[in-house]
Amino acid sequence: MSGIRELLPPGLLRHHRPPTNSDRGAWYAVRNQAGDADRAIVDLYDVIGEWGISAQEFVRDLRGIDASVIELHINSPGGLIRDGLTIYNGLRDHPARVEAIVDGIAASAASWILQAGETRTMNRHTEVMIHDGLMITLGNEQDHLDSAAMLGRQSESIAAIYAERAGGTVADWRAAMRDETWYSAEEAVDVGLADDVVTDDDGTSNHSSRAQLATARARVLTA
Repeated sequence: MSGIRELLPPGLLRHHRPPTNSDRGAWYAVRNQAGDADRAIVDLYDVIGEWGISAQEFVRDLRGIDASVIELHINSPGGLIRDGLTIYNGLRDHPARVEAIVDGIAASAASWILQAGETRTMNRHTEVMIHDGLMITLGNEQDHLDSAAMLGRQSESIAAIYAERAGGTVADWRAAMRDETWYSAEEAVDVGLADDVVTDDDGTSNHSSRAQLATARARVLTA
């Protein structure tokens, strides 16, 4: 018998705490933008899964949005792999145009949820982090071997999301994931994980051309 737990990197997890009863449900918010009923604002600001944002709750509320544009704000250290993939697919399947904005950090599962955006914007001084899947297994040798195989499959799926949006190969993205790679806002654009960076001059920088070309090329190849 085995017990399998998907994990956040310890350095990120220690900065987040389980909510009290009064905190529950406060980890994300859905609202209409003032003066624009056709634009919904979604703030994804906590751990994904565990004591944070469950896929069931998030997707339930997501399906209740009938605006034509979803402005998705992200500040999350990531969380459970399956919950992250479910939220990613919920956003991809929604008929609205999703405009994703990183307000703090998009790490781990949040980094591929970011890829669900039709546009992906990095706010000032923000970061993206990607890494291979993590878990704890309790059991015998076969249990650990089965867990390793499962992690490999899940990490390959995650790498495929990056490759689809940013270009490059699944193998290249797996290498970056194994190294637990951190990207500044500008670096995220350079590698194709984001499209542009907010600046204080004109709202967005001109740093996005390379990422937009990579995104367009990936869409042509997968169309």
